[in-house]
Amino acid sequence: MQAAPVSALGTLADPPARMVDGAAMDYLLIEAVNALRVSSAVASARAKKIERDMVEAGLVPPPPPTAKQQNPRDSTSSTSGKISGPADEDEGVRSRLEAIGMHIGGNFVERLCRDRPLFSDSLDVIKFVCKDLWVSCWDKQVDNLRTNHRGVYVLQDNAFKPITRISSWEGRQEALKRAKLYVALPAGIIRGALSRIGFQGTVVPEITTLPQCTFQIKLPKNI
Repeated sequence: MQAAPVSALGTLADPPARMVDGAAMDYLLIEAVNALRVSSAVASARAKKIERDMVEAGLVPPPPPTAKQQNPRDSTSSTSGKISGPADEDEGVRSRLEAIGMHIGGNFVERLCRDRPLFSDSLDVIKFVCKDLWVSCWDKQVDNLRTNHRGVYVLQDNAFKPITRISSWEGRQEALKRAKLYVALPAGIIRGALSRIGFQGTVVPEITTLPQCTFQIKLPKNI
């Protein structure tokens, strides 16, 4: 007996579940950080070359010379010139990872909220983030939620999955520095999810001890 054809409209309304290996997200995040770091370095080198070419052609004035350290006893932080380096590149990588995360979070939350009623207030949407969104993305609920009842919420995950395996042979500080890049994408996912639901706010991740991570979410008071 031949089975009846599945309605194309029904498939669009309720698409079949697709299973993905749980480690795929970890591998994707590792490669995304490395790829964006290389991309930012290439873009920075290209911008510096264009600036040098324009200076040599006389189209723009040369940049002012940076202050040089005369006394070995002087602090390195006393120079007035700002020198771009790895810290600036990491900031660019963080910004791009957060932007990618916002797109992912916005699209993902539409699927999660398809059969849910509208959220009535900010506390309801934060509970949704702590439970539904966290379980769907990182296989567990938030361990602790604090709020000052004025639009500020602190979400704490004692073993945040994206940074549980981060380490560095250079020591704890270097490991913490690397971990800050890997929480930029999750911060973007949270912010994008909130934005798509209609709650505009800021999401600031903070790591003091691996693998613990806290996210401070600030939402407007009138929501």
